[in-house]
Amino acid sequence: MSRIGKMPIPFPDAVKVSIGTDSVEVTGPKGSLTTAVPGGISCAIENQKIVVKRAEDTKQAKAYHGLTRSLLANAVRGVTEGYKKELDIVGVGYRAAVEGNRAVFNLGFSHPKELVIPEGVEITIDKATHVVVTGYDKQRVGEVAATIRSMRKPEPYQGKGVHYSDETIRRKVGKAAT
Repeated sequence: MSRIGKMPIPFPDAVKVSIGTDSVEVTGPKGSLTTAVPGGISCAIENQKIVVKRAEDTKQAKAYHGLTRSLLANAVRGVTEGYKKELDIVGVGYRAAVEGNRAVFNLGFSHPKELVIPEGVEITIDKATHVVVTGYDKQRVGEVAATIRSMRKPEPYQGKGVHYSDETIRRKVGKAAT
């Protein structure tokens, strides 16, 4: 049996879980998420916990068992606590600002880069160089943070660019050090 898949997922009273034939909808104070359940996997609610079971012991069913449980656990955590990614902007003149439903980034190019903030994601900018992406959908928060980072990836010589706050940039020695 899958070590991850067999663990039940507890959820608080504020979260409402409705199980359909091929999906599970999790609704909480922060929002609502629907997770698809693949064939051969079933979900049930027992003692205020979601239990994920599989019908057969094929390799594919075992993989889907753990995956489904992880996705449901992420959905429950997302609608109760939410997810957060922090990014830092490093460079002279590099800055960001939020204008309505768009985030505008000045990253050393001849024109500013713009990002339309998707539904369910919130971007806040502190001191014009610290970006915080929050939301209830883990995939969407990570995708928006990765899009922001890809606008100007950190370079290894001076460390300029956009990087995650907990990321360490491996710095290279330049020509002058030889």
